[in-house]
Amino acid sequence: MRALGIETATSIASVGILIEDHVVAERTLPIGGSHARTLLPLVDDVLVAAGLGLRDLDLLAVSIGPGSFTGLRIGLSVAKGLALASGLPVAGVPTLEAYARAAGPRPGVVCPVLDARKGEVYAAAFRWLAGELDCITAPAAVAPQRLAQSLPRPCTLVGDGVDAYDQLWRRELGEATELIPFRNLPPNGSVIARLGAARAAAFGTDDLALLEPRYCRRSEAELRHDRRTRGNFGA
Repeated sequence: MRALGIETATSIASVGILIEDHVVAERTLPIGGSHARTLLPLVDDVLVAAGLGLRDLDLLAVSIGPGSFTGLRIGLSVAKGLALASGLPVAGVPTLEAYARAAGPRPGVVCPVLDARKGEVYAAAFRWLAGELDCITAPAAVAPQRLAQSLPRPCTLVGDGVDAYDQLWRRELGEATELIPFRNLPPNGSVIARLGAARAAAFGTDDLALLEPRYCRRSEAELRHDRRTRGNFGA
């Protein structure tokens, strides 16, 4: 299996290529502005480094959220565009599962946290059981304080939400919690590729027409539309 993974759920873009579970090329780049200008060149760079053309691949895998609304839309749009151009199948990969897997087996609960802005984080809880990663709490947008109060100990937190609420985690969770700063475990395109290949083998690939980001909450544009609609009805 030759799989290319795309991760754009945060301020970092990462693209990686896996051949039979071996990482052959990967590029990770902080994005100062939009992923739109850098993602395709990053894909091209990784393909060149791997010595492959797009049609040499077997699968495209892409992070589908939760995370940055704009980043997820761009990543998925690029994956769909590449799939349409090449005929390759696509597998969507839940972002928080990818973060938990990248952290590796650890005691207790592994909780990826991504900064969702507006005083919330995107979070889910996982546990390693007999070498397999098991999701015990589904992804959701939640206030950091509420999340901290609900987490069992010991636990490990990973993601850019660790940095955003560092003092709160330390105060509420204490020494029984391992905090992994974002810089120590940034987004990883090769993990997306590996998970995409595993999901494709177990469940098949996704229908391009139906594959959409999993935001976990409504966008600001949708909320503004609802407010305008309610205002019109009330006029």
